[in-house]
Amino acid sequence: MITFPATPAWVATQHKAFLRWTNSHLESRGITPVQSLDRDFSDGVRLIQLLEIVGNESLGRYATRPKLRVQKAENVIVALEYIKRRGIQLHNIGAEDIVDGNVKLILGLLWTLILNFSISEINAEGYTAKEGLLLWCQRKTALYDDVEITDFSTSWNNGLAFCALLDRHRPDLIDYDALDKSDEKGNIELALKLASEDVGIPQLLDVEDVLVSKPDERSIMTYVAHWFHAFSALDKIETAGRRVEKFVEVMSSSYDLQHSYETRIEKFLENIVYQIKSWNTAVFSGTYLDARKQNQEFYRYKSELKRSWIAEKTDITSMLGNIKTKLATYGLKDYEPPNGLTLADLDIVWKQLIQAEAVRSKKINETIRDIKENLRKKFAETANTVAEKIDSASIQLVQLDGELEDQQSQTKNIEHQLVPVTDLLEELKKLTKDLEEAKVEENDYTVYSYDELQYELKLAQEAIAKKLSFIENQIVARSMTNLTPIQLEEFESVFRYFDKRQQNSLEEVEFAAALASLGLVYSEDEIHEVFDAVRGGELTVSFEPFIRYMVEVTEDQNTAAQVLQSFMEVAEGKPYVTEFDLRNSLIPDPMIEQLEEIMPKDETGQGLDYVKFMEKLCI
Repeated sequence: MITFPATPAWVATQHKAFLRWTNSHLESRGITPVQSLDRDFSDGVRLIQLLEIVGNESLGRYATRPKLRVQKAENVIVALEYIKRRGIQLHNIGAEDIVDGNVKLILGLLWTLILNFSISEINAEGYTAKEGLLLWCQRKTALYDDVEITDFSTSWNNGLAFCALLDRHRPDLIDYDALDKSDEKGNIELALKLASEDVGIPQLLDVEDVLVSKPDERSIMTYVAHWFHAFSALDKIETAGRRVEKFVEVMSSSYDLQHSYETRIEKFLENIVYQIKSWNTAVFSGTYLDARKQNQEFYRYKSELKRSWIAEKTDITSMLGNIKTKLATYGLKDYEPPNGLTLADLDIVWKQLIQAEAVRSKKINETIRDIKENLRKKFAETANTVAEKIDSASIQLVQLDGELEDQQSQTKNIEHQLVPVTDLLEELKKLTKDLEEAKVEENDYTVYSYDELQYELKLAQEAIAKKLSFIENQIVARSMTNLTPIQLEEFESVFRYFDKRQQNSLEEVEFAAALASLGLVYSEDEIHEVFDAVRGGELTVSFEPFIRYMVEVTEDQNTAAQVLQSFMEVAEGKPYVTEFDLRNSLIPDPMIEQLEEIMPKDETGQGLDYVKFMEKLCI
């Protein structure tokens, strides 16, 4: 039992509450009410009658009009033995305590009865007795912000908790929002009055019993228990309503889950079938870039989409399991998905997906291998063709014979044969890029590379251009009968040396340098005038006009005396000429090397003795 401080205040409060609790039961059977617990319980009659009412059974024979103390004690013993038979524990109380009117022990006994016959049957959300009653009060007043029930004492002394319970169960009796929340006494009076008069709850307490700093817990619990029982019928209706609500909620939730399941699995199956169809109808363009793109898309499917599908498949399977479990839990009819939307249907389509996936992977790999192999073969075929044409042109160029005009015609024909090779080389360049993109490094079908063949073609074209220039120059030289072979060789050698572009023609700067190397030095204006005259309207000076010009300017420079004079001018008056003198006169390096080989050294060893050289040639 809960013990409280032994003060007159709580004794008086409990005496009033327990007395009224007792009388509420006695009066329900038409029994004369008790006036005082210490006097009216002393003969045991009222106690036995109370127990028969709350216990709903007869206690047997007892003395209905006891006169002697022993008769009274026997009645009380009957009552106490009944209490013990009900399994209710009693502590430190005997028949003589009640016969003698010990108020505190009688209050303790009544509290035990109240707990066992009025409060113990209270059950709220798994809690019983005091905890269940407290939880019931809290749940009923949860929506009232200014009510907070934490106990059966101070939580009730402003009257709002009682008013909230009334408003919750009988909103027709009270307008909670219109209450003056600060009027504690008025709220208590209103609640107790309405509960008693309109609900039929016995008023076990008065306003002053509640309107204290710390109301008696047992008294409040006893009174609130009457509220619980009074509203239990309403609670049963609410419970039934909650059951219906729960049932509807379960059904609605089940229907929602079933609809969600069917929607998701239908969409899921559509996506899988669409994916399989897209793979089956996929076409490769034949390029590595296209195959790689499709391979990348397939990889993204494997690493992203398929994983999300695996998760979706798991969720759908789990969802169906949850639906079946929920229906089984509430004893409802099992759910079977429509044909085409069962897990068996999903397994069939999923296996088809795995098979299609394997086929797709194999097809992509085979296509990439075939493209790489075809690229190797196509590159090799093109490269080998280019190499053959270049080799053929080189061989033909070496084997030229016959008259100059015939050789010229043959060389141009060889040049024409190499024109398609340029296009083939461009194709080879593109194939090289394709091979790089496909990461193909080895090629057993050819030994050639694009760079190598590009270089060889350039050399072949240069050789042809040189050959044509040489033949053309020879044809021109052949007509120059007034030139000695040495002069012609010299002029031709200078022309080829300064023809840096190998176009068999000289630009103005090249023309000026060539003339200077031959001893013809002009001012900038003079060389410009000569260049314009010689080129004859063309952009450059070709070999024939160059030779004709040299014929004109060298007709009077063919004597040994003139050559000796030229050597003296180059040597700046010295009896010998140095390599520096020769280079300073812009004589080509090959000619300087030739002169160093054939000219004797002077006595001092400082240069070449041009005097002895010319004397020897003139003789």
